[in-house]
Amino acid sequence: MRIGSRLYGAVLALGLCLPVAAHGAEAAGTKAPTPLSAYELYRMYGDRTWTWGTGGGHFFEEGRRFVAWTNDKGKQSFAEGRWVVDDLGQLCMRATWTNAEGAARASTCFGHQKLGNTIYQRRQPDGNWYVFRHAKARDDDEFRKLIPVDTVSAKARELKQVLLSQE
Repeated sequence: MRIGSRLYGAVLALGLCLPVAAHGAEAAGTKAPTPLSAYELYRMYGDRTWTWGTGGGHFFEEGRRFVAWTNDKGKQSFAEGRWVVDDLGQLCMRATWTNAEGAARASTCFGHQKLGNTIYQRRQPDGNWYVFRHAKARDDDEFRKLIPVDTVSAKARELKQVLLSQE
C-alpha cells in the first residue's frame, strides 16, 4: 500500500468522524447555566412572602425591607433587616434575628441560575443545587412557596412585642 493511499484513508476517516463528534457535543447539552439578573430576582421576590414549614419571610419592595418569623421546635424568633440581589444571581437576607435568648445579626444567601427555562437554587456558599422552578412549573416547586401576600409581618410584630416586654 502506498503512503498516498494511507494518507487519503486517514483524511477520509477523520472527515467522517468530526461531524459525528460535533453532533455528540451538541446532543450532550454542554450549554452552561447562567445566573439570574438582579432585575429577575427583584421581580421574583419583591412584595412576596417565602413560606417555610416553620414560618416565613416577606420581601418588601419599598426600602427592600425584610421581615421574618420562625417557630422551630417551640423556639420562636423574628427578624428585621434588608434583602439585596445582584447580577451574579444572588439573593441575600441580612437581618437581626431575635428570640428569648437575645439578638444576633445573620446573612443568608441563595444563588440562582437558569438553564433554559428551568431555575436552580442553592444556599450559598456550599449548598447543593436543586430545581427551584421547573421549565413547566410543578406543584412541588419551591418557587410556589413565594406568595403575593404578606403572611408574616403581623406575626413578627406580635412576637417582637412579646419578646421585648420580657426584657
